[in-house]
Amino acid sequence: MTARTQESVAVAQFGAQARAYLGSAVHAQGADLTALAALAAGQAQARVLDLGCGGGHVAYAVAPEVAEVVAYDLSAEMLAVVAAAARERGLANLRTVEGPAERLPFPDDSFDIVLSRYSAHHWRDLDAGLREAARVVRPGGLVGIVDAVSPGVPALDTFLQAVELLRDTSHVRNRSRTEWEAALARADLMTDRVAGFRVPLDYATWIARMRTPPVQAAAIRALQAAATDRVRRHFELAEDGSFMLDVALFTARRR
Repeated sequence: MTARTQESVAVAQFGAQARAYLGSAVHAQGADLTALAALAAGQAQARVLDLGCGGGHVAYAVAPEVAEVVAYDLSAEMLAVVAAAARERGLANLRTVEGPAERLPFPDDSFDIVLSRYSAHHWRDLDAGLREAARVVRPGGLVGIVDAVSPGVPALDTFLQAVELLRDTSHVRNRSRTEWEAALARADLMTDRVAGFRVPLDYATWIARMRTPPVQAAAIRALQAAATDRVRRHFELAEDGSFMLDVALFTARRR
């Protein structure tokens, strides 16, 4: 029997849905993407790593601004979609590399900027991934990470982690802002700024993008139906299952 590791589950989940992530409105646009990409604006000589690139939207956004972008992901199928999209868009300075966030195949001080969006909650080991990001960015270099964040309140956190895992079994954890800032500090990254966003998630699209099995989709709807008023208010739960997700952009520099 093939071992089911965190990495193998993620590859199975996302490889099959690579094309869906390329066309996903949540991933292809948004204020958080604009803010993250702006970190590389005007840096024509910069070398950038898009860590856990997914459908490649960060890489596409920054490629016209910089010298080179490396789109890095665990899924070969996802990277094939990114490479094809880069060719279609005429982005000759974008290349792809495959591997896990916890083991980057790049020398120390390889990049001026490391960016990551909606990837870290899938990492097997967040601390290891952040240490690697800090290792490959040059001293004083910029690390910008966008991810879904937990509200930090236990009841809200439990609800969020439960529906995330039911929807996508490669989910590891959405951290709170406090947990994120502590993890960045452990990696010797100094947080400059934190910006918050509220992202609307359409339930039907959210479920379809991961091909969530019906039994798990039904469990999500059951949890939503049983949710307390506090949970309903915070996530702005709608009758059709749609809700609002808390997202944050953490901007930090290597010491």
